[in-house]
Amino acid sequence: MSDNSIYNPPVGFYFKLGFTRVSAQTDATFQEASGISMELETREVAEGGENRFRYKLPEPGKYSNLVLKRGLVDKGSPLAIWCIDTLTGALDKAISPKTITVSLLEANSSGGKPSMVWEFVNAYPVKWSISDLQLQNNMLVIESLEFAYNYFQQSTTQAAQ
Repeated sequence: MSDNSIYNPPVGFYFKLGFTRVSAQTDATFQEASGISMELETREVAEGGENRFRYKLPEPGKYSNLVLKRGLVDKGSPLAIWCIDTLTGALDKAISPKTITVSLLEANSSGGKPSMVWEFVNAYPVKWSISDLQLQNNMLVIESLEFAYNYFQQSTTQAAQ
């Protein structure tokens, strides 16, 4: 970075969500995304015959659920149909996991060029809450949509393009 250039950090509230393998054209807009976190859990093991020492051994990583808030989706969109089918299926048929992408967009680019992308692998909906339905509007206003997933991976723009 040169001395006369100004560093503009990415804006955290300008992002796009994509749902691959739901439909090629499915994108949804939400105002908030959380749950992009992982944690390494540990297990304590006492040393045999020596009560003073306990070792903390690492366990597999644990991922939080991805929570999307305040979104707007068409009632008949592939995303809405996938969520309804999964949540109301009562496990009569297999859950169909998808890969969900969250793209942090550059605020100063036209069309919103992604600067960072997170992929949530084998995600499926576990909870959703919608606001009141209105006859004049053919859209679902989603208060909260929550997904379980196996893991996430982060990539930069070069990997996302």
